Amino acid sequence: MPARTTHPRPKDTWLRALGQNVREQRKAAKLTQEKLAELADLSPRTVQKIEAGRLNILVTTLRRLRTSIGCSYADLLG
Repeated sequence: MPARTTHPRPKDTWLRALGQNVREQRKAAKLTQEKLAELADLSPRTVQKIEAGRLNILVTTLRRLRTSIGCSYADLLG
């Protein structure tokens, strides 16, 4: 049987891009993951999962991240 190749699903690609944007904006705002978690009322582990592109988040979480970082939705969504 031939080896099965896996291609990233569109959702996975979107989540990784979102995570990268969150990380870039957080660093630009000079926030640690822990400080962002505190400001956004999230656990540090949740912020880690978001930045790694392993967590599908709610719009309300996106709003809390945007407000806490001080950036626009466009900055986070690319």
